[in-house]
Amino acid sequence: MLPTAELHIHIEGTLEPEMLVELAQRNGIALPTSDLDELRAKYDFSDLQSFLDLYYANLPVLRTDQDFYDLTSAYLARADRAGVRRAEIFFDPQVHLNNDVPIGAVFEGITGALRDSPVSTDLILCFLRDLGPEAAADTLRLALPYRERFIGVGLDSAEVGHPPAPFAEVYQRAAAEGLHRVAHAGEEGGPDYVRDALDVLGVERIDHGIRAMEDAELVARLRDEQIPLTVCPLSNVALRTVDKLSDHVLPAMLDAGLLACVNSDDPAYFGGYVDDNFAALRSELGLTDEQLKTLARNSFDACFATDEQKKAWKAEIAG
Repeated sequence: MLPTAELHIHIEGTLEPEMLVELAQRNGIALPTSDLDELRAKYDFSDLQSFLDLYYANLPVLRTDQDFYDLTSAYLARADRAGVRRAEIFFDPQVHLNNDVPIGAVFEGITGALRDSPVSTDLILCFLRDLGPEAAADTLRLALPYRERFIGVGLDSAEVGHPPAPFAEVYQRAAAEGLHRVAHAGEEGGPDYVRDALDVLGVERIDHGIRAMEDAELVARLRDEQIPLTVCPLSNVALRTVDKLSDHVLPAMLDAGLLACVNSDDPAYFGGYVDDNFAALRSELGLTDEQLKTLARNSFDACFATDEQKKAWKAEIAG
């Protein structure tokens, strides 16, 4: 199993049906059904929005710091088995604030689990783009008392109709706080979303970015500047941004010299964790051992760990 870094993982998207039922019972929350087969049958999406509707409907079961601890611990145990050496984990505090959960409970639960894990970890706070830039600024203000507990900010949720540019001011504030900046762009939105994330938000890494391949000039820039792209193959298929895995642009991204890496996004919903993504790339897309090693090396080059850590992890790939 290849060691890898996972740089595009939403902790809320690791809520497996079994834990959903357990947390609902723990917190006295009624679900439409507690039948696991019926719950899994709902995980059939037509697009990003249909996924988000279910994703947000499930999250009220997260109420306490213990809930967030258990959720994060379960993901990290699974990631450890998958060969993940480094995880830079997204979380969506606005969802929980809107569910009347104190932001302190979110931080306490998640970071408690990070401390107890053998995996090297850090947190990236994401803004929900469909809630707008003012809500993002309010969220950053509420989170800054916990500044030492997260290393960066990101931008996620429904992409189409919510371009990066309106978030310029909150990203400038994040940069002033010394935070790393990443953003979802080029999943459903076009290459212009990727370009604006780079030029207007000043991001260091693009999450998804597959539609950048439609713009040759942008591809050349991504290659020349070695801007990382955190690609999520099984997610792209599940959300119908790619019809089938054999159609995925990932091989073309590698051929173009892009710094692409493999991630699982929301694995409880999209059919697999990062090792499942690697396995599918081998079996369904025909990627070679050397191509898979390149993807793993890219993940370490793309992460925000120290150069010494990156060197050690990449040495594992070399054997």
